[in-house]
Amino acid sequence: MAAAELRCTVAVEEPLPGGAAPRRRVVRGALVLLGRNELRQPVLRVLGGGTGSGAALSFPLSGDAVRLFARFAGEGRAAVRLAPGGAQLLLSDCPPDALRRFLRLLRHKLAAGPQGAPRCPRLLARPPPAFSIISPLREQDVLRRPGRPRADGGEEPGQRPAEVPRAERRPPVRLSAEQEAVLGAVRSGKGVFFTGCAGTGKSFLLKKIVGSLPPNSTYATASTGVAACHIGGTTLHAFAGIGSGKAPLEQCIQLAERPGVRQHWLACQHLIIDEISMVDGKFFDKLEAVARAVRKRDEPFGGIQLIICGDFLQLPPVCKANEEIKFCFQAKSWRKCIHINMELTEVRRQTDKTFISLLSAVRLGRCTEEVTSLLMQTATNRSERDGILATRLCTHKDDVELTNEKRLQQLSGEVHSFEALDSDPMLVKLIDAQCPVGGKVVLKVGAQVMLAKNLDVSQGLVNGARGVVVGFESDQKGLPKVRFLCGVTQIIKMERWVFKGPPGVHLSRQQLPLKLAWAISIHKSQGMSLDCVEISLSRVFESGQAYVALSRARSLAGLRVLDFDPKVVRADPSVLHFYRQLRRHQLLTQDSLHTHSDADEKENWKNS
Repeated sequence: MAAAELRCTVAVEEPLPGGAAPRRRVVRGALVLLGRNELRQPVLRVLGGGTGSGAALSFPLSGDAVRLFARFAGEGRAAVRLAPGGAQLLLSDCPPDALRRFLRLLRHKLAAGPQGAPRCPRLLARPPPAFSIISPLREQDVLRRPGRPRADGGEEPGQRPAEVPRAERRPPVRLSAEQEAVLGAVRSGKGVFFTGCAGTGKSFLLKKIVGSLPPNSTYATASTGVAACHIGGTTLHAFAGIGSGKAPLEQCIQLAERPGVRQHWLACQHLIIDEISMVDGKFFDKLEAVARAVRKRDEPFGGIQLIICGDFLQLPPVCKANEEIKFCFQAKSWRKCIHINMELTEVRRQTDKTFISLLSAVRLGRCTEEVTSLLMQTATNRSERDGILATRLCTHKDDVELTNEKRLQQLSGEVHSFEALDSDPMLVKLIDAQCPVGGKVVLKVGAQVMLAKNLDVSQGLVNGARGVVVGFESDQKGLPKVRFLCGVTQIIKMERWVFKGPPGVHLSRQQLPLKLAWAISIHKSQGMSLDCVEISLSRVFESGQAYVALSRARSLAGLRVLDFDPKVVRADPSVLHFYRQLRRHQLLTQDSLHTHSDADEKENWKNS
């Protein structure tokens, strides 16, 4: 019955006679329940207080008089207007995923109306309950057409059942048992670190976690701007407000206590950090001390729940040449803040068992003769087709820019430039750091391009999808027409990215979701899945870098490795030791759970 329950803040506005301002009551930490009364009519019940105690407010619902305003459901806000001139419930600080499920159930139940006509109770029969939780959705409910938008921004509760095209009946991607276990650990309120090799769905799970937590007290961050953009957050450094963190602790605390920055530190109850492998351990310790000082609480990280994601066997923190690398798990405060460590093992990006086994070996720094042979054989692979060439992954950013500029210049034909529309031209550098596309996109017919945003997952138009420009529209906008490797040819329109800037500021960029793709850096490729990729590993300079590059490919057939040298395959010994301990502890925990489960089962058997 979870879809019929919602924990959030509710503002109830009830009109008063004579045109007076409506009476407004705010219930924080309210429990909103969707149920039916003794006449089988849908009812919204609001229980006050964080524990669900206190007087209940009940609002009977009539399907033809209810309007739903769900435009900002992704931000955890919605409104339910009960009738023209009637009460209005303003829902805020809702976990976005829970809010969407709740509104979906509400729409369908309103469209269905009361379940049967109310019957007269028989003699000696129990009277019907005054309130009972509403039944969950059934398959026939799911096949109803969604509500139709109204002109005023509201929405009709629903339409009559109709046949849904087979192509639209795709089942949603579900969490695996491992991912469900991580989500359960997050909901327990403890500090959680979850990891896994490339392609195990860490980013997908992280978005589910973000959607399951209340927005007003949840801050999603990442070590890089591009990774932060993927989860709709900001960089960890921008959230912290302490610059590089290399200043003395007292100075860092003063920076964090500035107006706006301090407000975020105090409001934060759940801090999400993605791509943790690139966060320096010394910076992590500094953050932990700052959190305790600003929040004036002695608990680890000032009482903030940490949800940390990443793979320490991928890219390490960026350090100067003479500096010693210190990973976050080596930080003094790591064990105080992280109570649960979990590793995802089910690979979803690749399906070829041989390739999965090869990547697993490379991730651990092992380069056997079989691995070497398989990778050297890929040098002759030809994955290009329909004019779409393999993307070259480079270790250095300068190589990427030179390659793309040179190859674009070599194409004949007219140049088409597209300028971005930024929300604040004064903060272009900050927008550039977080947005996956540049302020200026320059294209020609024949340009190799890559999608920088999910447009239509069902058709394969996803972030990282490869294509080639085959033409431009003849109108004033001159939008590019792109043929993709997935077989789809489509006009690409402007898209908008929205992300958090300085405290209290939201930034946006409107631009084509395309970037040149003759070459891309290994750092920028993190989180992507590429259909055809060419890799030169001769200039690999970091542990884990070769693994990150190789694991971007979906298959061995779509991979071409040039000038391969087994020496570039390496993993940091301290990271390997950390993962050995993590797996040993995870196995012991599982064994303990099984032992308790078996004992409970035997006890139940005895008592039955």
